[in-house]
Amino acid sequence: MFYRGIGLLLLAGICFGAGAQARPNIILILADDLGYKDCGFTGSKTFQTPVIDGLSRSGMVFTQAYAAAGNCAPSRACLMSGLYTPRHGVYAVGSTTRGAKDQMRLLPVPNTNSLRPGIVTMAEALKAKGYATGLFGKWHLGKETATSPLAQGFDTYVDTRLPNPNKRRNEPEDPKGIFSLTDAALNFVEKNKQHPFFVFLSHHAIHSAQEARPASIERFRKQGLTARQALYAACVYDLDESIGKVKQYLETAGLSSNTLVIFTSDNGATQESSQEPLRGNKGCYYEGGIREPFIAWWPGKIKPGYNATPVINIDLYPTFLELAGGAVSNLDGESLLPLLTGRAGYTRRPALFWHFPGYLDQPVIRGRDQVFRSRPVTVIRKGDWKLHLYHEEWLLDGGDAAIDHNNAIELYNLKADEGERNNLASGNKAKRDELLKDLLQWLKQTKAPLPQPLKDRKQLDQGDNAESE
Repeated sequence: MFYRGIGLLLLAGICFGAGAQARPNIILILADDLGYKDCGFTGSKTFQTPVIDGLSRSGMVFTQAYAAAGNCAPSRACLMSGLYTPRHGVYAVGSTTRGAKDQMRLLPVPNTNSLRPGIVTMAEALKAKGYATGLFGKWHLGKETATSPLAQGFDTYVDTRLPNPNKRRNEPEDPKGIFSLTDAALNFVEKNKQHPFFVFLSHHAIHSAQEARPASIERFRKQGLTARQALYAACVYDLDESIGKVKQYLETAGLSSNTLVIFTSDNGATQESSQEPLRGNKGCYYEGGIREPFIAWWPGKIKPGYNATPVINIDLYPTFLELAGGAVSNLDGESLLPLLTGRAGYTRRPALFWHFPGYLDQPVIRGRDQVFRSRPVTVIRKGDWKLHLYHEEWLLDGGDAAIDHNNAIELYNLKADEGERNNLASGNKAKRDELLKDLLQWLKQTKAPLPQPLKDRKQLDQGDNAESE
């Protein structure tokens, strides 16, 4: 893993010019709880995202892009560290014991609530390459001094929504801090545009409680949406407009040709927004919980079009660092630069993985059960195939010896069945066993902790400490 003390392996990378200022700027725009189907360019007929849709036409769209976890904190920990969840231990928000304890069959792995200081973050790696670094908005990876953004590589940190970003406020022209955060980010760019900069514009929108400008709400009420639907759509619309401010600034300032902009989301949408034909929502590990809108925009450098290569948010760290002229060892992500620039050298990785060894309450649309968004599960995607290993049945109901009838395995062919409706675990045992072998090997390789059989139900009384995630 990539830790302080082990050191940075910063080698000569892509040559963008002789001076530091020639190195590309990087802006990462991360939406909060924006589902894959919540944008016009991904097929929504309800939500209006003209700016994002425009970026999709002039940038590269990854149609098979994923978050590395099903909800906010673990996804962001993976993003900032370039590591899968077993490497950093952030699995949930607050607790991995969330929901009806009498329905839990295993003792979940305890959660870590912050990204530990020993892990070198994306921001620290870029700062070491001479980048000015700024975070504007949601951090969610630690509240102590040692785990704050300013201790984790960011020169500047601004969050206009503290101390309670999810509490609805009477700020009609700055809902969810969308515009004040955008303005703060652009002020940072203006002050640092003579040097390479990394801006992480980490929005609180469209996380509940949703907020929107009155005019935006009225826009969608006139289209016949209910008050709840109009508010959700208006929040998405306001977020889209703020992204337009970023694009306009870069073009006006003459920075667009030397700035990579990535737009994506941290996890799937809440149950307020169906992601059909994708199954599930935020917090689960079906496609609706982890597949994300993803656009890379860099005029003159990235050829517009669609790319169906499966990618994941841990890939952004090595991508950005290679852009900065360096390379890093021992990350789980892989640089996307060959895909973005058309350069030869990208080798399709064997598989993607997810590991959630806990319980998360509030069932999702078309979920596995009616109690939890997710129970303890590990997931692998290999090519067009995706396998879910549910640990309750695997550990308590006979494991491999009872694999044909204990319901521990779900197997789907996403090319033929992106909605994960047809479980092929019994119909294609050869593919099931192939992916299961790879998954079990990955668990061993990453030393992933597994939930354990309950000896006493009092073991579950560790306190939920759950936030609204």
